[in-house]
Amino acid sequence: MAKILIINTGGTIAMSEDHSTGKVSPNGENPLLSSAHLFHLIGDIHTEDLFNLPSPHMQESHMMQLRQRILTAVEEGYTGVVVTHGTDTLEETAYFLELTTNLSIPIVVTGAMRSSNEIGSDGLANLRSSLIVAASPESKDKGVVVVMNDEVHTATYVTKTHTTNVATFQTPTFGPLGLVSKSEVIYFQRLLKQEYYPIEEVQTGVYLLKAYAGMDGLLLDALCEHHAKGVVIEALGAGNLPPATLPALQRCIEAGIPIVLVSRAFNGVTYDVYDYLGGGKQLRQSGVIFTTGLSGQKARLKLSVLLSSGKSLEEIEKAFAC
Repeated sequence: MAKILIINTGGTIAMSEDHSTGKVSPNGENPLLSSAHLFHLIGDIHTEDLFNLPSPHMQESHMMQLRQRILTAVEEGYTGVVVTHGTDTLEETAYFLELTTNLSIPIVVTGAMRSSNEIGSDGLANLRSSLIVAASPESKDKGVVVVMNDEVHTATYVTKTHTTNVATFQTPTFGPLGLVSKSEVIYFQRLLKQEYYPIEEVQTGVYLLKAYAGMDGLLLDALCEHHAKGVVIEALGAGNLPPATLPALQRCIEAGIPIVLVSRAFNGVTYDVYDYLGGGKQLRQSGVIFTTGLSGQKARLKLSVLLSSGKSLEEIEKAFAC
């Protein structure tokens, strides 16, 4: 029988709604703890609270503590781990774990869009599906996955697409890895490339900017002057920037700051197609690093992890190229 550890970190899945005011807030006691007995047929399940944080409070230091607890769980003989998490930053924590753990056991991250006492609460259903995934031998060596609404998504590409809908977590462009049906998980694709970067601490000072029509170089210059360690830009289209950003961009590159480019578009990947002022072709030639399919928040985390692992600028460029 699978031995599974549920690690609770907080979020809506561990909150309740005040029916008189409609406000949702953390409980003194995690409501999931009283329901764990419902799933004893799935495996030998153990539950513990690591944090009780709304997900906007989650920081890289918390992610590092969670990573360490998962590594310890493997030493304790657990064959699967389920992490419950607030949905606002769930995809970032999941991707951080994907980049910094190298484990064959299933690591599943889940959450809820409705608190435990709301009508149509999805927390227990998502937890059940996650436990089924974590207990399945088919889930080994799949990397870190996110399970929500009976779908299994890779941590690398999943993102929150709606503010309130229970089907909010989707994988644009690539789709889910599999589905949870009744009491089993069915996989129909896999993540082709998994990355692992062992780190002892997380490099701070990596920033995320979003490009827009008429953008100038003010923010880039400010980051350069404050000695940013890295910058990710959600660029226009397939990877283009307004011309007024270019002098500041060049100053950042000359200062040795890695500049990583993703698209602000919801679907697709970046390409260095256009050869005009600010076009992708010229940006790549100037030293800007292009990605393949990552969102801005994922690319920022990856750049932080790469810098934390001591990678050179050339190694960082290679890591983002695939």
